Amino acid sequence: MEPIVFEPLYMQRVWGGRELEQCYGRCLPDDAPYGESWEIVDRAGEQSVVRDGVFAGKTLHELWSGHRDEVFGPGTTAGERFPILIKILDARDDLSIQVHPPVHLAEALGGEPKTEMWYIAGADEGAKLHVGLKSGVTRDDFERAIGNGSVADCVHEIEPAAGDSIFIPSGRLHAIGAGFLIHEIQQNSDTTYRVFDWNRVGLDGQPRELHVEQSLASIDFEDFEPSMDRPSGPVIAECDYFRVEKLVVGDGGLFGLREAGKFSIFSVAEGRVQSSGGRVFKQGDFFLLPAGGADLIACRDSVVLRTTLP
Repeated sequence: MEPIVFEPLYMQRVWGGRELEQCYGRCLPDDAPYGESWEIVDRAGEQSVVRDGVFAGKTLHELWSGHRDEVFGPGTTAGERFPILIKILDARDDLSIQVHPPVHLAEALGGEPKTEMWYIAGADEGAKLHVGLKSGVTRDDFERAIGNGSVADCVHEIEPAAGDSIFIPSGRLHAIGAGFLIHEIQQNSDTTYRVFDWNRVGLDGQPRELHVEQSLASIDFEDFEPSMDRPSGPVIAECDYFRVEKLVVGDGGLFGLREAGKFSIFSVAEGRVQSSGGRVFKQGDFFLLPAGGADLIACRDSVVLRTTLP
């Protein structure tokens, strides 16, 4: 089977920009700031739709529900919805300082747990991530900072480079700073608790909602000064929800499914790759290689992310 390509869903965000257009040649719907492109999603309100081929017009949910063995492989995990959500984030301004609820608290807080990882596809000079707490910051310190508007002073900063990655477990305080293009792989969840939003207003001119009580319940107050991950092999993130590998493939090199008979999702971070049927995928493209998919070939030196279930 040939790769399956989905139509992206573009999301306006107050912190977004036009990098999807400028870096990846995307055609954005209008002149608004777009901060997110949802590439792979199966949610009640948001659905990836197959662009072309034998499944053209079908949603990801229809593939998951009606063609699971054929597309994803026999014995693929049960579940009502496809369990992974993949996005591109274009941060031209700072995102809110936020947290996602951990598994043991999410239902009680009225949300969904969310663990994610970020691959830095592009970074402006001096761009910073805000991740974890500065050493020694206590919950009392943090609550005082909420009251006096100095939350940012409590959060650890990292200055990564393109090609770096970091794992963000639920409960880890974080914010993406201005100047990043990021590929995000996450649990299928859309719960975010904002604890500080830089005292700005949203696209509607009103202050965006904060979730202070839920944030305080969710934050891991023992998570001090994490660093970018330094994997020793191709696996750059692995947890109960997804596995992500960074494949560095030389010109003419072959690569494909991680496990025969099981699907893989690919995103091209650098270079170009081609399917067995001759379809070419460039930097910024995403596609699902079905369980019966043949190997792909790098058209030049390339970096490709391969995402699978664990």
